[in-house]
Amino acid sequence: MRTEQLSEPRPESVTEDVRRALAEDIGAGDLTAALLPAGKTARARLISREPAVLCGSAWLDEVFRQLDPSVTVDWRVADGDELACNQLLCVLEGPVRSIVSGERTALNFLQTLSGTATAARRFAAAVAGTRTRILDTRKTLPGLRLAQKYATHCGGCVNHRLGLYDAVLIKENHILACGGVAAAVMEARRLHPGAPVEVEVENLDELQQALHAAPDQILLDNFSLDQLEQAVALAGGRIPLEASGNVELNRLTALAATGVDFISTGAITKHVHAIDLSLRLEDA
Repeated sequence: MRTEQLSEPRPESVTEDVRRALAEDIGAGDLTAALLPAGKTARARLISREPAVLCGSAWLDEVFRQLDPSVTVDWRVADGDELACNQLLCVLEGPVRSIVSGERTALNFLQTLSGTATAARRFAAAVAGTRTRILDTRKTLPGLRLAQKYATHCGGCVNHRLGLYDAVLIKENHILACGGVAAAVMEARRLHPGAPVEVEVENLDELQQALHAAPDQILLDNFSLDQLEQAVALAGGRIPLEASGNVELNRLTALAATGVDFISTGAITKHVHAIDLSLRLEDA
């Protein structure tokens, strides 16, 4: 099931994310920054405090573009790069008031998206050398869907559907309401010709029905390892299979060994460990 892969940030999404975040943080004005001399300029060095995978440079750039375009950002690394502890990420120069006002918003984006990319890299590495690829899900932070989908791509995972609008995922309630798997797939094809169609099944009997209905992909929900192996044998490579349900990092090797094409997990986007970053001011 192919949907759009966010290999680059969407500029309009970055602009809107930052607009909302600056309004939330600064509001009518930064009261504390007003203590600093109006004409003073400074340099600031952004440093990582732990190993990570970088993601979110476009959001940091956009913070200062909206706040004060005279602030320059000189990046020493790029999205997708692996970072070491105490590594220099970028150097900022410009009015000190603007740098300190934008610091928290810029770092919030960078530490959250880098945390997502770092988790994605760990999950992708766990299935490296197998046919299995890791899919993200819609279990993202509200308002940051496209940003986190981009971050999982930076980490080496594959984007599942971006939302409810770009692919059909038929679950138990849809099947019941439509009168069966075949009827649900047929109706999806009729209403949305060209859209990818996936069916979720909960046992091997439902899998057989789904294979006959021939969707683009089949999601195996909470199957045991033995059931996954049986499912792979039944499908015989005809339709891609996706394993899902209670997926944790320590189970990936065993899940991939069953031969499934994909493993989907919400852990990489909803269990976010924000990366520790430090911005230090220096006099210009």
